[in-house]
Amino acid sequence: MHLPIDAALPDLIAALRARGRAVLQAPPGAGKTTRVPLAILDAGLTPGRILMLEPRRLAARAAAERMAETLGESAGQTVGYRVRGEAKTSKATRIEVVTEGILTRMIQSDPELSGVGAVLFDEFHERSLNADLGLALCLEIAGALREDLILVAMSATLDAGPVAALMEDAPLVTSEGRAFPVGTRWLDRPLPPRTRLPEATADLVAQAVSETEGGVLVFLPGEGEIRRTEALLSSRLPGGCQLRPLFGAMDFAAQRAAIAPVQQGRKVVLATSIAETSLTIEDIRVVVDAGRARRLRFDPGSGMARLVTERVTRAEATQRAGRAGRVAEGTCYRLWTRGEEGALAPYPPAEIEAADLAGLALELALWGAAPGDLPFLTPPPEGAFAEAQALLRMLGALDAQNLITAHGREVAALPLHPRLAHMLIRAGRDAARMAALIADRDPLPRGASVDLTLRAEALADPRRFSRERGIDPNAGALHRIRDEGKRLARAAPAPKGLSLAEQVALAYPDRIGLRRPGDAPRWQLSGGKGVKLEPGDALAGARLIVVTDTDGDPREAAIRQAVQIGESEVRGLFAEQIAWVDHVVWSRRHRRVEARQREMFGAIALQDRLWRDAPEAAVARAMLEGVRDLGLSWSEPARLFAARVTLARAEDPDLPEMTDAALLESAEDWLLPYLSGLRDAEGWKRFDMLDALRARLTWDQMQAIDRAVPAKFTTPLGRQIAIDYSGEAPGITLRLQEMFGQTTHPKVAGTPLRVTLLSPAGRPVQVTMDIPGFWASSYADVRKDMRGRYPRHPWPEDPTQADPTLRAKPRG
Repeated sequence: MHLPIDAALPDLIAALRARGRAVLQAPPGAGKTTRVPLAILDAGLTPGRILMLEPRRLAARAAAERMAETLGESAGQTVGYRVRGEAKTSKATRIEVVTEGILTRMIQSDPELSGVGAVLFDEFHERSLNADLGLALCLEIAGALREDLILVAMSATLDAGPVAALMEDAPLVTSEGRAFPVGTRWLDRPLPPRTRLPEATADLVAQAVSETEGGVLVFLPGEGEIRRTEALLSSRLPGGCQLRPLFGAMDFAAQRAAIAPVQQGRKVVLATSIAETSLTIEDIRVVVDAGRARRLRFDPGSGMARLVTERVTRAEATQRAGRAGRVAEGTCYRLWTRGEEGALAPYPPAEIEAADLAGLALELALWGAAPGDLPFLTPPPEGAFAEAQALLRMLGALDAQNLITAHGREVAALPLHPRLAHMLIRAGRDAARMAALIADRDPLPRGASVDLTLRAEALADPRRFSRERGIDPNAGALHRIRDEGKRLARAAPAPKGLSLAEQVALAYPDRIGLRRPGDAPRWQLSGGKGVKLEPGDALAGARLIVVTDTDGDPREAAIRQAVQIGESEVRGLFAEQIAWVDHVVWSRRHRRVEARQREMFGAIALQDRLWRDAPEAAVARAMLEGVRDLGLSWSEPARLFAARVTLARAEDPDLPEMTDAALLESAEDWLLPYLSGLRDAEGWKRFDMLDALRARLTWDQMQAIDRAVPAKFTTPLGRQIAIDYSGEAPGITLRLQEMFGQTTHPKVAGTPLRVTLLSPAGRPVQVTMDIPGFWASSYADVRKDMRGRYPRHPWPEDPTQADPTLRAKPRG
């Protein structure tokens, strides 16, 4: 059968003969996955094996079997495959289809890739972490060790330019067109905001089935949506329609049934993004795209990853639509309007930008390279990579210089996340089943307790568990986990006799949680984050737990899987990491210094006691933080002194700044020595800063201030009164008669005083900054008004010639 890719194969072969590398861009349905490896084999470009990488196990098996069928053979002869836990190859195998992680292991064990002549990266547009790493390693190998190594990056929806540039300006070969045209239908209007995706998808599927012929492929984000949509459609589709789920966690037999043709009626396949790539699902003529994709997002701050559901990108939508045109003309129904299409992102993010980078960091350490040493299409984010290295150091896989340790080499050799590989090595084969369980999907239904011991019981005896617990586990998941556990056990050392909780704690030392005080089940994790649990769960009262799975919320994650652990078990595993810590801090909540001694494991305190004889210096330093929290405590004398210094700085800039901001910034220098004995907000409120402020000035500076900006003013009567420096201008307040004889206006530091003149009864009668002007002008009116009210007090016509007084005339 002729396929569109056939027209591009001569150009591809010519490019590979000339340059040894190429980027192939071919639309969905063009046939690149099954035609290109065979074309390279037929052209005799290399005597070595041809490796083709696929992102998923199902696609790898299906591609190998389709190529073998083309040659009239069975898989394992000329064409074979290797995926995790299964291999079909022989000495005659020339084309080997492998999942992406297997290539990394091959390179790490044999950096020259002996016997391999070509490496093809299929569906490179998915930008998986393993594919990015594999291409970077292959480019380095080709440049340093293997000039003859042929490299091809292939994709249906790839932004090919940057990839070609990364591959030293490799030729770009494009295959035009697809096998059959696909028409697109959009919604007439956007979905209402609260529409549930399964319901809306079921409606669109029912419409598509009524308007079209042939098999239907429905794209949904995950297993949960697939199951709910399946339930909604079971009674709505016409007779003869067969519903077939398809997702990664299914066993291979069920996956093969979903992609196989039906003998009678129509097939409706409800699939995740597993069906986007490298699979020709027989009889599909219609695609229904729910417009959502589920991606793993890693938060380096919490060390936790979560699946998030997002809008598909335009590239993904194009890829999905192409599934409808592989065997005949097709139709694609999209669960969004045509107008909404413009808001879709062009391409999905590379996994390296948002994934857990612990595995990548370990592989690079094993290779002996830093991220900048390899030609990555997208460099790993520095923050996430640093967090990954910190985790590996905590597990003992890297040393303090981030070089791989002997233990790290053991960890890298196992096909597991470094956490679980570390657990398997340290705990022995008893932990193999638990490693498989944690790495897989939860076999218990939603609503079951988060307790991992329940999962262990279900794995040990599913029938008894169902009967005694009244919970029906996912039988397929249990079978898959048990098989994987057996496989891992073969690579594990002898058992070390550790409990389930101890095993899990080895993998998650940063997620050992201590229950917080209070009724609500909340825990502080040793890594610093907080987690919570539904009150009715069986683990709600546990003091210490180990958390293996959460919803990933960076503020306070909800626990999805955990196990209770005893304090003696924690101490036995991590004795070297537990130490007493002196803890003297300012508590903003309690507004006081708290001095305690705590036995710490990471961020949790296994023991906590009051430290009654804490060093005064430590208490004072903590109180200083309290001052910064509470703000300065101003007494009137202190405020007066600061105002005088501020006024004097106009003439002498060497004087210290006395604003709140400046004082708080320099508080460690001037205030800390005076905080002895203070422990709380009340004590600080009573504290007078005057002595501490005065100590900032030298004796000469104090003398200069006293002369230029005195604290008191001497009245014409010889009496000293305080100068108020709190206003915009310094001021004094005194009886009018006390200023008799004053012929000049008083000043400090060149600034006129604001003089408030009082009546004999102490009420303000005039505020002035010009005493001579007041005597010459307004005084006459004041005299006229005041003489009648206060006849016993002197009111001379010329106050400049009168003597100051505070006395009244005697009666009679």
